[in-house]
Amino acid sequence: MLKHRGFPGRQPGTDMQFVIRRASMKPTPLKLRERFQDRRKPDREADEFFLAALIEHFGEEPFERGNLDAGRLSWLLGREVVPVEPFDPASYEALLRVDLAVVARTFPHLVEEA
Repeated sequence: MLKHRGFPGRQPGTDMQFVIRRASMKPTPLKLRERFQDRRKPDREADEFFLAALIEHFGEEPFERGNLDAGRLSWLLGREVVPVEPFDPASYEALLRVDLAVVARTFPHLVEEA
């Protein structure tokens, strides 16, 4: 499992985890999770902080899932973060990419800053 050095481990001041410490024999599969309008504010802020870290760390270049938290990635999967083919949702080597065009629609202030 690739460890992304320099990537924030969690959102400051919260218990929202962004990376895992060690590989599991059976990685948690990534899956599309529906984001409803009535999600809690801390959850929305964690999505935004995590996405900003992805943009800062990787830009639009493909990146390996590695030690990034599957739960946090799943909230963005299929929208702001898209799989690169071939894609195995249960692999630490799965390639993903940030879609800045979608980010510009859902979190416009993140693209303006970049």
